[in-house]
Amino acid sequence: MLIKAAVNGGRGRDEHPAIPFTDAEIAAAAVAAVEAGATVVHAHVRTADGGQSIAPEAVAAMVRAVKAADPSIVVGTTTGLWTCSGHEERMAHLAAWPADALPDFASVAFSEEGAAEAASLVVARGMVLESAVWHLREVPALLASPTLHQNVRILIEPEDESAEEAVAHCRTIAAALREAGVTAPLLYHGYDQTAWPVVRAAIADGAEVRVGFEDMLALDDGSVAPDNGAMVRLARELGA
Repeated sequence: MLIKAAVNGGRGRDEHPAIPFTDAEIAAAAVAAVEAGATVVHAHVRTADGGQSIAPEAVAAMVRAVKAADPSIVVGTTTGLWTCSGHEERMAHLAAWPADALPDFASVAFSEEGAAEAASLVVARGMVLESAVWHLREVPALLASPTLHQNVRILIEPEDESAEEAVAHCRTIAAALREAGVTAPLLYHGYDQTAWPVVRAAIADGAEVRVGFEDMLALDDGSVAPDNGAMVRLARELGA
């Protein structure tokens, strides 16, 4: 079972004191997550004011820090529009990510403007692509994208607040993708109250899973998670 550790996202230290912010903290969190059983690591570059960035040198610095800690770690990042002024700047940033410090993979959300173009650039730059859909209505755009069959996985990220609805939404999107001929692995992940129910559904359905501070702050029993590693270990136990 593939487990992705999403080690920080846009969370603040007011939500949990162990959220990794600096490149060194992200690298340490990545190492700990892999040691706990994560297959790949997803991290967002964080700025001094707590924001997020995909600026070229910022992304390169994060990737270099992770690779210096352990060159074997497979690390990816976001291309989300919330990290910059819009699609035009996103494309400029992606084009300028240093070739000697590229993330191993990058995520593109098909809820956003210009997703197909961004996905094509990720592939053209030699990175592994994973595309995301948040709602069933985004599936047609993903299916029409020229990079559809170049995805290492498709991320299904329901925004429903009800765990039952989130699980059902994952399964509806998954069925639509499979019926359309998508053969790439699927990954389900939720957020806060839907996170662990979605993880359990993913395991039951044979999908890949994602855990970590970006998605949840607690363990499945409701207790506060001490770190990313604890969430990875739990996911591994649930999938055993």
